[in-house]
Formats: sequence, C-alpha cells, structure tokens
Amino acid sequence: MDFQRFRVTPGERVLDMGCGAGRHAFELYRRGAHVVAFDLDADELAGVEKMFGAMRLAGEAPEEATARTVQGDALDMPFPDDHFDKIIASEVLEHIPDDMRAMRELLRVLKPGGHLAVTVPAWLPERICWALSEDYHTAPGGHVRIYTRAELEAKLKATGFRVRGHHHAHGLHSPYWWIKCAVGVNNDDHPLAKAYHQLLVWDIMKRPLPTRLAERVLNPLIGKSVVVYFTKPADGAQDGAGGVAAQDAGRETADAV
Repeated sequence: MDFQRFRVTPGERVLDMGCGAGRHAFELYRRGAHVVAFDLDADELAGVEKMFGAMRLAGEAPEEATARTVQGDALDMPFPDDHFDKIIASEVLEHIPDDMRAMRELLRVLKPGGHLAVTVPAWLPERICWALSEDYHTAPGGHVRIYTRAELEAKLKATGFRVRGHHHAHGLHSPYWWIKCAVGVNNDDHPLAKAYHQLLVWDIMKRPLPTRLAERVLNPLIGKSVVVYFTKPADGAQDGAGGVAAQDAGRETADAV
C-alpha cells in the first residue's frame, strides 16, 4: 500500500478487511486511525490482537487511536451502512468465490466519498505460479481466480466504485514464489528458496538502496501485486451498471496486466 496515495488522517475509521497477520492494520494504527482488523481466521486475529496490545504498551500509536479485531465473513460483515472512512482489502478477493458479493459489502460499509484500496496478485506472476505448481492454487482456502487489472476494475465499477489509479508492488517477491512453486510450495528448507527468503527478510528490515532501486524497476514488469485505488461516489451516482461495465472491461482488456 502506498500511503502517499492512500492518506490516513488521525481519527478516521479504517477497516482492514481480510487483515491476515495484520501488517496494514498495524500501520493504520501507527497513523492514528480507529482501526478494525477483520478476518475469518480466529488464530490470525488472536495474533493481531496481541500485537495491538504490545503496540499500546510500547507507545507505538497515538493515545487517541484505537484498534480492535472482529471475526466474521466478508460476504456479510457485521458493520452498519456508511460506517468507515477508508477500507483496505489486501490479497483477499482472490480467495472468495463470490467476489462481487464481497465487493457489494465493501461498498455498503464505506461512507459516501470514502476511499478503498484493493490489492490482488498481478496476472503475469500469478499465471506463472499456477503453471509451475498445482498445489499453489488448489490448497484449501487458496486462490480461486487470477484477475487482470481490467477485470478487477470493471467488477468494482459495476458495484458502484470509481477508479482513482493503480500501481504494482513487490517485484522482488515474484521470483521467490516461482522458486517455491518449482521446488514445492511447502519445501521451505530447499537451499535456493531458503536463501531467497533470507534476502527478502534482509531487504524488508534494512531497505538498502540497491534493492529499493531494483524493486522500483521490477514492479511494473513483474510486481507480485497490483494495487488499485477507488472511491465511493459522494453523490450516490454509480459508475458501473450492466452494459457500461461490460464496455469498460472490453476497452481495458489490452491494458490488462
């Protein structure tokens, strides 16, 4: 997530839908938001709750900020209409068979004029992973589809959102997953996979200039994720209805990756 594009103001209500281990939720908390970390996995949420507590004790978030976890289903979220100022849905829609129902829920709980950021695996790196390993995408709870950016945007526009822009991220991560798919997705002890993982951890912790520059070059080409930013119209108008969305999807197919 690029927080220069997705600016979070202290005091805003922000939902991290499908928060997983909580990486984005923790950053939102540091930025002073009232954060709800939402997920179906109770074990993941228990870890997120512990980290929220540790952050409070360490003074890593402003005193007026709040953070809590909520367990539930993305298809029927337990929140009022027009409740959140901003929503992040990172690497979650590709896991949900009825993705458009989940998109309608995102629209419902977001305030008019609010902002949504969605990330999914980018088409080309994901297609290579699927070609290299069946286990990568057939495991329970795994990915059920590969989005093109055009498809993702068209579906969310059909739901009622407006597109604000996009970029790619994690260019250094794609080769790691290709290695994992080639040697076995559960083979964490393979020397090549292990060495590349150590490189990624070092890069995340140290953020040295050479790898930052390399990722900047690689992101548009093989970025593992595509990040798309949306708004919910403040005037109640909906951009995507029936044939309009279909026409948009057709026009954007050439710009799919």
